[in-house]
Amino acid sequence: MQTRKKYIFLTFLASWLLLFFFGGDQLRRFAFFSGRKVEARRSWPRWTDRTLLRSFADPEELQRDGDPALLSPRERRAAWLSVYKTSRCRMETCFDFSRCERHGFKVFTYPQERGQPVSETYSKILSSIERSRYHTPNPEEACLFILSIDTLDRDHLSAQYVRNVDEKIRGFPLWNGGRNHLIFNLYSGTWPGYTGELGFDIGQAILAKASFDTQSFRPGFDVSIPLFSKDHPQRGGDRGWLYQDSVPPKKKYLLVFKGKRYLTGIGSGTRNALHHIHNGKDIISLTTCKHGKDWEKHKDTRCDKDNVDYERFDYQELLHNSTFCIVPRGRRLGSFRFLEALQAACIPVLLSDGWELPFSEAIDWGKAAVVGSERLLLQIPSAVRCIHPERVLAFQQQTQFLWDAYFSSVDKIVHTTTVGPCQPRLSTKFTALIRVVSQAGSLSQPILRLIQAVSGSQYCAQIVVLWSCEKPPPPSGKWPQSAVPLTIIQGRRKLSDRFFPFEAIQTDAVLSLDEDTSLSTSEVDFAFSVWRSFPERIVGFPTQSHFWDPEQGRWGYTSKWTNELSIVLTAAAFYHRYPSSDPDIPVPPVVTLVAMCTENSGPVPPVPPV
Repeated sequence: MQTRKKYIFLTFLASWLLLFFFGGDQLRRFAFFSGRKVEARRSWPRWTDRTLLRSFADPEELQRDGDPALLSPRERRAAWLSVYKTSRCRMETCFDFSRCERHGFKVFTYPQERGQPVSETYSKILSSIERSRYHTPNPEEACLFILSIDTLDRDHLSAQYVRNVDEKIRGFPLWNGGRNHLIFNLYSGTWPGYTGELGFDIGQAILAKASFDTQSFRPGFDVSIPLFSKDHPQRGGDRGWLYQDSVPPKKKYLLVFKGKRYLTGIGSGTRNALHHIHNGKDIISLTTCKHGKDWEKHKDTRCDKDNVDYERFDYQELLHNSTFCIVPRGRRLGSFRFLEALQAACIPVLLSDGWELPFSEAIDWGKAAVVGSERLLLQIPSAVRCIHPERVLAFQQQTQFLWDAYFSSVDKIVHTTTVGPCQPRLSTKFTALIRVVSQAGSLSQPILRLIQAVSGSQYCAQIVVLWSCEKPPPPSGKWPQSAVPLTIIQGRRKLSDRFFPFEAIQTDAVLSLDEDTSLSTSEVDFAFSVWRSFPERIVGFPTQSHFWDPEQGRWGYTSKWTNELSIVLTAAAFYHRYPSSDPDIPVPPVVTLVAMCTENSGPVPPVPPV
């Protein structure tokens, strides 16, 4: 009996030992949970807890559509951060305005290093800057700096890709983390994603880039420029195809496209769908697969027929004879056909979601282009058919204005990139130009009050009195004390004197005033703050409206207060000084005509509204 009990005890002990060695972890957990009932409600692990659940696919990767060329949000964010490591830059935080106060707006280009390759296009850009009146050979005078390193093509598969840019720019004494630098770029990223990666850190530099994505564009700081070819003219450029004051004839085609069709990769979705809107009558949409080295490996059943139809039409003939031109995205967001359509007065129909359009902060593209959606491609034909003929004509005229003013040459593109977006931002102060014509020869109370009100403005840099009287001005002791410098210059007793480029005016903003103007300091401050938002316009106080007088058979104007106005008088108005100081910018003919007629005191001939 005792032997039997001994065997039972040994068997029970061996079972516990086996349970302890092979299931001890579960036993300890059982004892732990049974001993602490409160913790028995332990929550189940979340499915995203990667320590307990193996991750077979990153959640962000599931947002792809099966195309390896489409980047996940995480990859796009990483590419964006690789370029914009100082992504919160604004002119107020990443631009040193003090460099521009002493010598004005001057641009310095780095000297070319021996053996450093520079593309033909970048040579044109540097030449445009070095020939401009803003260029300075002295870096101490410069407000803006341009690298001599060619950064236009940042596709590392390109023969023009410049390597080790990071290492080179960090060795420049003037680099200063990119502050006050402007970097030009036309091509970024490479196959298959074509991200915005440049391959180097731009720091606090302003980026002037083609195919800019709205998500990476820094408003008020970066500049979106058009994509242009190496054959784009340096100076002048060809005029637009729509002649001035002419009504374009009715075009043969309503909507056209002729270009490459990508069989795989980014940009292929939109171009592959363009054949759906082709009707062979007033809508022509032609694509070809015949490009690239291995296009035959990826050709589909449509390729052979598409290639035959593609050769039947001439591209230039389509541009000349169509009202609307489709401008879809390519591998990148921008394409050459955008400028080609503008020059041809063929209204661009943009199919490039997320594209920050060129000079979008200065140009209202809603008046010159139809901005469509890639996902709503099939609705484009019906949408353009609904546009009224008068609006079509307005669109065409605007394309010609924009082409001639901003895009017809490399000089104009570079000038708009540097002077246009950058220089108005430097207008933190203004010059008050007071025209005095009183024959009394003494200072009247209105002039004294006006000088006091204007000099009290926090934005006033100086006061220039344009003395247009026969008698000499009072001595300096008779003029009132002011918080800003006061300069007296002799005028020619002409109304147009106020627009003369006097050397005494050192600021971009000019406040033109008549001697009898009555303004308060707060009104001056408010008007200047409004002008800074619209530096290309005249912002002023006295206004009038024009109307057609059928009895006189001519245009007239009135000062009666109405709900509408069409004329701003320069008796009290802010304007930018560059039209009067730049000999390359002609004075508008209507302004010249009105000035001549006013000075000669003769009858004013009919003047159309502007």
